Amino acid sequence: MEETKSPNPTPHAAGTTERELMAVRREKLAKLRALGVDPYGGKFPITDEIGELRADFSEGKKVVIAGRISAHRDMGKSHFFDVADFRGRIQCFLNMGAVGDEAFEIFKLLDLGDWIGIEGETFNTKVGEPTVKVEKFTVLSKALRPMPDKFHGVGDRELKYRRRYLDLMSNADSREVFLKRSLMVQEIRRFLQDRGFLEVETPMLQDVPGGAAAQPFETFHKALGMPLFMRIAPELFLKRLLVGGMTKIFELNRNFRNEGISRRHNPEFTMLEAYWAYSDFEGMADLVEDMVCHLAEKFCGGLKIEHKNHQGEVTRTIDLSRPWKRESYHNLLKSVDARWWEMTPEDRRARCEELHVEISPAMEDHEVTQQVFEKLIEEKTFDPLYVTHVPKELVPLARQNKADGDVVDVYELIINGQEISPGYTELNDPIVQRERLEAQAGDETQAIDEDFILALEHGMPPAGGIGVGIDRLVMMLAGVESIRDVVLFPQLKRAAAE
Repeated sequence: MEETKSPNPTPHAAGTTERELMAVRREKLAKLRALGVDPYGGKFPITDEIGELRADFSEGKKVVIAGRISAHRDMGKSHFFDVADFRGRIQCFLNMGAVGDEAFEIFKLLDLGDWIGIEGETFNTKVGEPTVKVEKFTVLSKALRPMPDKFHGVGDRELKYRRRYLDLMSNADSREVFLKRSLMVQEIRRFLQDRGFLEVETPMLQDVPGGAAAQPFETFHKALGMPLFMRIAPELFLKRLLVGGMTKIFELNRNFRNEGISRRHNPEFTMLEAYWAYSDFEGMADLVEDMVCHLAEKFCGGLKIEHKNHQGEVTRTIDLSRPWKRESYHNLLKSVDARWWEMTPEDRRARCEELHVEISPAMEDHEVTQQVFEKLIEEKTFDPLYVTHVPKELVPLARQNKADGDVVDVYELIINGQEISPGYTELNDPIVQRERLEAQAGDETQAIDEDFILALEHGMPPAGGIGVGIDRLVMMLAGVESIRDVVLFPQLKRAAAE
């Protein structure tokens, strides 16, 4: 967003401490009250959102707007200042003759960061700047602390995440990312609903956490006298709904995993899961490709997505042009080493050392192969790639391939060096499903969701299913490299006591 640059230095530049600035603002607060002004006004109906007004600007229109004062230029008996909301900003012009002496004195008690309501008329300045001529204003909220320096924003990255409101207040790029995220989530819902999918809600507190291999957060329900878990995935409950007769369903909500934090992982994250009766993993891949390309064209201006560093330099361009490549897991590992599948497990471990891929002694053979895949294929793949037909040990909830019983009919969509979406031809054989879950659980047989098996025994239709990591999808489409830049309030360590 363009912002008016004031020639006057900010109080920060003058070397004034925040404590001193707050003292001045409190004095102004007292003066406003002494003048009979409520510095924390109430309801203020507006006619126009600022971003929409600027986007569809015309002269001579009577408007009522409201926002935060984000820039200010004092010209004696006249003032130019910007009023901003989350979607944009617009310049305002206030003249003492137009508002009167008393109102003019009240305005001089306002600061950057204060919220104000404006009644006036639109016009263009001589240089063509869309402006509102103030006829009347209302004080809506007096800020007692100063805004961050608008030219530098919040420099401390941890402070940026911990006090997101300061980041949004001063950083147009952050505002754009979060606006884009919100609109994308709305569009995903619309996209699926237009294709006949019903949005449903399933429990976030579960007796048996299932649907993924992950460490859950544990809690305890006092009234029921039983332990419960924050869900790691909604999959098993959504499949119960397929058993119940629903044929096209989705849930877009939070999952929770008590695991590591990194630039790609947050303990709570947003996930889309969708299930389509009578479809399969290839049909679900087509659906995801349609959806992601639709989002890119609507919100990113096309299928070429630029990623930039903090200096604004383009570091990578992701090409979403269709059709997206599809390749089997087997062939991709052969591209690393043509003999990979002919080696013994011991030879594969030795080859990992030559390839500089770290493995642990506790890893099973399929986990060793998966580690090679993640480090040498997934992390180096940036344009869309559907990795198909992965080993059955990796995906216990997918149907085995009829031609090769060692693999399952799935895809893993890789974009920007990370998995964005898995998709399955769902396993609906209750006998095979029990065998798979028992093999995954090992000695922890209590981890098997018996009610889910019971549901499958009542008959689940053949279906395709997908998961889409919304945070990672937004990261890719917005061109940012950390999940913390697309989650409004990412999980952080507790701040040290001041």
